[in-house]
Amino acid sequence: MTTSDNSALMERVGHYYVADHTYEVGREKVREYARAVQDYHPAHWEDEAAAELGYSGLVAPLTFTSIPAMAANQKLMQEVVVGYETYVQTEQVFCQHRPIVVGDVLITDVELSSVRRIAGKDMITITNTFVDQHGETVHTMHTTVVGVTGDEVDPAINTAVRKVMMHDVDILSVDAAAADYVKAIREGEAPAQSQVGAQRPVVTLDFDTLTKGDQLPVRHCGLARGDLVNYAGVSGDANPIHWDESIAKLAGLPDVIAHGMLTMGLGAGVVSAWSGDPGAVSKYSVRLSAPAIVPADGRGDIEYGGRIKSLDEATRSGVVILTAKSNEKKIFGMATLELRFS
Repeated sequence: MTTSDNSALMERVGHYYVADHTYEVGREKVREYARAVQDYHPAHWEDEAAAELGYSGLVAPLTFTSIPAMAANQKLMQEVVVGYETYVQTEQVFCQHRPIVVGDVLITDVELSSVRRIAGKDMITITNTFVDQHGETVHTMHTTVVGVTGDEVDPAINTAVRKVMMHDVDILSVDAAAADYVKAIREGEAPAQSQVGAQRPVVTLDFDTLTKGDQLPVRHCGLARGDLVNYAGVSGDANPIHWDESIAKLAGLPDVIAHGMLTMGLGAGVVSAWSGDPGAVSKYSVRLSAPAIVPADGRGDIEYGGRIKSLDEATRSGVVILTAKSNEKKIFGMATLELRFS
């Protein structure tokens, strides 16, 4: 299959499998991830604080599911979505049917849900569905990336990447022969979504005190190269464009850039600190518009802010627009969160 004509890849849309291994959510992994995204809400760190909000254990940050997704998607990116040298993340949607807590055992579904050709670029969407040990869907995640072909980057990138990657990690696509490819699709209906999150009262801002247009407090998050290396290790995202300047430039980037997931995790923490309950968010959608550059000789700064876009009195819920800027550029083209309030 070649990327000059993506019709073969489009025929693979719908390819589906269940990850080989379950993922058990551990307390120290929750804390590691919370630290990596600079989210110090007590519910991620202290059992007592989580219990006060009605949780059975420490609560995983909203973007935590990127960890099991990264491991589960590797097979798809090596055997199904092939022919690209690297990928650039463009859009992300997290649907939180209920917050994930320590002790959850997650089964991860993987599906190539969409391939679109826009302005000569292949926009590839992968859907991950996370089912708990009780058979209920707790999270759904849609990740859209642009496939970058060999003629768009320096051909030296392949050799350079292989020299710096960890011994058992290969992020480069393996172009499986068309004759060897067998499409696997979902059989039967998807598991039911969990109703626990919708039923649990949130302990957050009082809806009656809120007004459309209210501003979120501005927060600055600093990122050094050490933060990127730490996030790469915690999340499993080993792409060297996030920590090796020479490879970032071979990929056509001006310098090392922060992980898109990291910038989203920082943003989710900003909103949970404001609202008071990390489980209040039911949906988090982000369209990335520019990368956050992290120089070697200093910290990259991201300024987060936002406002209440709308409020629904009947459901005591609302939509928040989240903004993020780095080097005076908007890194989020559009980011919205749907929240429930007390």
